[in-house]
Amino acid sequence: MSALEPGLSEPQPTAVIPPPPEGGILSSAYRTLSIGMVSVIFLIAFEATAVGTAMPVAARDLDGIGLYAFAFSAYFTTSLFGMVLAGQWSDRQGPLRPLGLGIGAFAAGLVLAGTAGAMWVFVLGRAVQGFGGGLVIVALYVVVSRAYEERLRPAIMAAFAASWVVPSIVGPLAAGTVTEHLGWRWVFLGIPVLVVVPLAVALPAIRRSASGPVDPQAPPAAFDRRRIRLALAISVGAGLLQYAAQDLRWLSLLPGVAGAALLVPAVLGLLPRGTYRARRGLPSVVLLRGLAAGSFIAAESFVPLMLVTQRGLSPTLAGFSLALGGLTWAGGSWLQARSWAEPHRERLMVLGMLLVASAIAAAPAVLVPWVPVWSLAVAWGVGCLGMGLVLGSTSVLLLKLSAPEEAGANSAALQISDALANVVLLAAGGAAFAALGGGSVGAGAHAAGGAAAAGAAGASHPAAFVVVFLPMAAVALVGAWVATRLHDRTDRDLKTA
Repeated sequence: MSALEPGLSEPQPTAVIPPPPEGGILSSAYRTLSIGMVSVIFLIAFEATAVGTAMPVAARDLDGIGLYAFAFSAYFTTSLFGMVLAGQWSDRQGPLRPLGLGIGAFAAGLVLAGTAGAMWVFVLGRAVQGFGGGLVIVALYVVVSRAYEERLRPAIMAAFAASWVVPSIVGPLAAGTVTEHLGWRWVFLGIPVLVVVPLAVALPAIRRSASGPVDPQAPPAAFDRRRIRLALAISVGAGLLQYAAQDLRWLSLLPGVAGAALLVPAVLGLLPRGTYRARRGLPSVVLLRGLAAGSFIAAESFVPLMLVTQRGLSPTLAGFSLALGGLTWAGGSWLQARSWAEPHRERLMVLGMLLVASAIAAAPAVLVPWVPVWSLAVAWGVGCLGMGLVLGSTSVLLLKLSAPEEAGANSAALQISDALANVVLLAAGGAAFAALGGGSVGAGAHAAGGAAAAGAAGASHPAAFVVVFLPMAAVALVGAWVATRLHDRTDRDLKTA
């Protein structure tokens, strides 16, 4: 997460034929498109679960534990620019080209990370991945908006979540086994092979059903250069802020202040007005997405490292401890897609955020030696159930609130909130982690070798993990409050406030 091959160039825009009123997402009218899109999500899911398992070993091998959080946030930093670009590009010419370019960049980033000889090259590879991932995710939302009628959107979102189940179970096991027997590099270098499936299945189906502008008769809309400049500013600003958070010196205040100066006006210009005041309707939907994804991902990024360094687990077992989450996440997304859930969507999302907050708050309990490791797997499964309820619903509400010609820009805003919250909260968590000695976690283990040594090396740093998890639980609780503001008081049909 190569540019399109010549044979995949987009045809002249033609009017999009409305889908038939009957049939589900696997009916003859949708089958190829649905399978192709789910295969793209499957690729993203397999990468996320496999790479997360290999990351602690990669960071330790490259002597980059101090930049551990940066290896995650670099992905989200560059994805911010890709999201805005994809939103504009998709609204102007259709989602086919940004999706093809995004998949190619995603694969190229994996190769760069897998061949890295230094941590900064590894982080650069993650950044290239992030740019591709930003293009892909927004383009997929535009496809859903154009190709699927409203009644089918919860079902296709649930299918996206279900496509995480197999990678969540197989990914950590496969990545851990490869890491232990062949080396972590092969985890990154092996995944790009999966790019063949999305290119062969998804792109032709999207070309037939969702290519070209919404109105082929209208003159092509020009790129909004102001939004592109804001997207560049938000990416550079987020990168500077993350750098400052990882380098805890007085001199780092300079890039930190510069990053904030770029970031704040860019965010205000790219997100719906009233987002950070939790204004009812679309702004609160966008804000909730960031609070949910940011708090959960920032916490989850440290789970494998905590299990490897504090409890002496192998990379395989550390990654596999999160496998239950794939099942429960899909279950939560399936529940929100049921027809009976629609009148209760807001209450389900409040419940989901409370489950997320509880899971994050419970995670540090595993630092206590007599607490069984499997308790974290159970807690994380509960949190993933909440995430399935919340994220699937935010996607459904976003598309319901968006006119077809605004689907790209609004989808980009939703994903910007998601990625920006990841960057900011990972920066905050990474700074707290480093300040309490987290940068040296695992260093002794690397020198001594072995899982037992990993536990011993990190035994003096449990507080470095606690200061990551507990603040993220508090952020999730704020999200539970925001989830009460998704409907306008005077319009229960989800019209814009």
